[in-house]
Amino acid sequence: MSALFAYKLTLVPFFILALSLAGRRWGTSVSGWLVALPVVAGPIVFFIGMEQGEAFAAGAARATIAGLASLAVYSLVYCRASLRMGWVPSLLAGWAGFFLSTYLLNRLPLTLPQSIALALSSLVAVYLLLPAVDYEASPPGTPTWEIAARMAAAVGMVLLMTALARPLGPRLAGLLVPFPVAATVLTVFTHHYQGGASAIRLLRGLVAGLWTMGIFFLVVAGTVERLGVGTSFALAVAADLLSNAGSLWVVRRIPKGGHS
Repeated sequence: MSALFAYKLTLVPFFILALSLAGRRWGTSVSGWLVALPVVAGPIVFFIGMEQGEAFAAGAARATIAGLASLAVYSLVYCRASLRMGWVPSLLAGWAGFFLSTYLLNRLPLTLPQSIALALSSLVAVYLLLPAVDYEASPPGTPTWEIAARMAAAVGMVLLMTALARPLGPRLAGLLVPFPVAATVLTVFTHHYQGGASAIRLLRGLVAGLWTMGIFFLVVAGTVERLGVGTSFALAVAADLLSNAGSLWVVRRIPKGGHS
């Protein structure tokens, strides 16, 4: 087993476990914000850079920024569907929204500034359109094995995306990087065990924190070809931690209202 493959099997599950336990401690809104951390998307592009080169990683990072719009669409569609339906149709509708958005984005010749503008405008618009929910009374209560399922799903996505990166090309691979792996598992279990309102709270936290993932990949896109994968991702992690500190402060203070 190569060292890189071993990291794929251990690094991402460790991140997912740590954030899952933190989310259980502080509730669904913060849990959603934590899912917005690039603990799956970041390692995917990191491993792509290690295997396919810096130029490939830069292209994937640029496309990933635009792909955040698709993750915002998933969140909006899931939330709207959850007002009237259970988790199965809500999930299928959310996935359909993500893949339709990805298909359309793949057909648009977006520049990096256009991708940034699209991602930011999509996140703001989606957050304003998310349904209204009340404040959370207690932390989420989901089964212990839910964390294991989330960890397994994350590892599977990392292995799949790094294996398909070269056939897909940097653009399509990058657009698919934000696919809601951990968000899907967490949202589904939260919806099933606590109801649609808790799932909406979680996705509101996710959307509120996604702009920081954009900063992470903007740093990677702008530096990886000049500084190399290791240094570029170290800078991206530092920028992400700083921006997430501000994001958490905002998430804890933004009113939970919205449009129902």
